[in-house]
Amino acid sequence: MKLVTFSTQERIRKPGLLLGESREVLDLSGSYKSTLHALQSPDPVQPAGARFSLQDVRLHAPISNPPRIFAVGLNYRDHAMESGLEIPRFPVVFFKMTSAIIGPEESIVIPPETQEPDYEAELAVVIGKGGYRIAAGSAMDYVYGYTILNDVSARDIQFSTSQWSLSKSLPTFCPMGPAIVTREEIADPHQLQIQLSIHDEMLQNSNTSELIFSIPDLIAYISSLTPLLPGDVISTGTPSGVGFARKPKRWLRDGDQVTVSIEGLGSLRNPVCAG
Repeated sequence: MKLVTFSTQERIRKPGLLLGESREVLDLSGSYKSTLHALQSPDPVQPAGARFSLQDVRLHAPISNPPRIFAVGLNYRDHAMESGLEIPRFPVVFFKMTSAIIGPEESIVIPPETQEPDYEAELAVVIGKGGYRIAAGSAMDYVYGYTILNDVSARDIQFSTSQWSLSKSLPTFCPMGPAIVTREEIADPHQLQIQLSIHDEMLQNSNTSELIFSIPDLIAYISSLTPLLPGDVISTGTPSGVGFARKPKRWLRDGDQVTVSIEGLGSLRNPVCAG
C-alpha cells in the first residue's frame, strides 16, 4: 500500500491511500482500520470512502511529526569515495529536526545564512513498532514502510563544525514523500535504483546495493543505544553525485526544480527559492 497525507480545498489534512495506477486518492479519515482490514483480507473487497483525483488534492509529507529523524552520513561506498573519506567502521548518525519537514511540491527555501546549499537523495525507513536492542536478524519485522527523503544540507555551516544537525535542519531542509510504501510492497530495499535530477540534469544515479550499513544493521545499531519508537524515521544516507563533491561545485539555486526518484517509491519533487 501507498499511504499519503492529503488535503482538498477544505485544507484539512487527512490520511489517504493511493489506488494503484488510477491516480486516485482514497480518503481513509473515516474508516482507516476497516479499510485496511478489507484490503488485507484473503478475499479483498472494494474499499469504501470518498475518492479524489490526484490532480485535485495537495499531498503533504506522509508523516509530518515523527518522534525523531535519524540520518546517516557516509553510508554509500561511492559517496565515501567521492568525499575522499575512509569507509566508516560504525554508522555516522545525526538528527534532522522535524520542524524542517515539508512535502511534495513545497519550496526548499534557501536563507541568506548559507551560500552552499546541497541536495542528498535518500531512502528513508519508517519504524512500525518500537524496540530496544533489536537483533539484526529480526530488524525488518520492525519496519513499517519506506519513503523518499531529500537531506538538504548547508555545507558551509556543516563543515564549520563537527556537529551536523543544525546545518541539516534549517526550515524546509527535509522534503519527504510522496507516500509511505508499506514493507510488503518492496521485495528488496537493498536493490533499488536511486536518482536525483535538477531540471533535466541527472546528478545522482546509484543503487541501494551500495549501502555500507544495511537497514537491519542500522536498526540494530541505533536500537542498541536508544529504544526505537513507532514512527521514527531512519534516513539511510546518500549516494555519490552530491553538489559539494562535483567540479565545479553545484549548489542549489533559486529557480531549481529538484526531483528525487527511488524505484518502487515514486518521485519527490520540490522547487527551490531564495528566502
